[in-house]
Amino acid sequence: MKRIERALTAAVAVALAFSLSPPAASAAAWSSSDRWGTWNNGGYTVRNNVWGDGHGAQTISADAYHRWNVWAGHPDTGGVKSYPHVAKAVNKRLSAIGSLTSSYNVSVPGSGAYATAYDIWADNNAFEVMLWMTKTGPVGPLGTFQVRASVGGHTWDVYRGSNGHNAVFSFVRSSNASSGTVDVKAVLTWIRTRGWWGDVTLGEVQFGYEITSSSGGKTFTTNGYSVSGG
Repeated sequence: MKRIERALTAAVAVALAFSLSPPAASAAAWSSSDRWGTWNNGGYTVRNNVWGDGHGAQTISADAYHRWNVWAGHPDTGGVKSYPHVAKAVNKRLSAIGSLTSSYNVSVPGSGAYATAYDIWADNNAFEVMLWMTKTGPVGPLGTFQVRASVGGHTWDVYRGSNGHNAVFSFVRSSNASSGTVDVKAVLTWIRTRGWWGDVTLGEVQFGYEITSSSGGKTFTTNGYSVSGG
């Protein structure tokens, strides 16, 4: 009887370990479980970017810059654990940009705590603009609420604050949208008309998943992504 109990205990342990591990990697063009794994493709950069304290395992796999997914097994604790993303460098002053738009399409889990978001940097990372396209679970933007605004093709609740290193402007959609197009130039110009910054130099336009928790392991999939203009 003891032998049977030990065998059952071992089987349960193996099953639990398997459930908390990433699924077997498919034949992707690139895959990495390294915290800082990076891949350049088609003029874009894809990054695993596991940067927060108390993180779990995370594996990113990509067929191309516009078609990639992340398996994340982060514990159910507070604080952002990672921001796996794809980035496009612009490196132009705002006044020199004629147009700048971006389109995206994602499939995301129905539980956990995360935001599907653009992260846009300017003036050597002195300014950060976040565009929250979806949010799930107990997550929220930095700063204080400023105004509800319709700009760039969407309606947002706009927040303004600081993370202690740089100014942060957060635009949070009033409802989740798993696909769409954003007029990024219009949003950046709107910020300038408010007097919150000047003729800044735009750095990278990033898009991905700001993950706080994904207990048990969850998959985030980018079905399509592009940045046009600049």
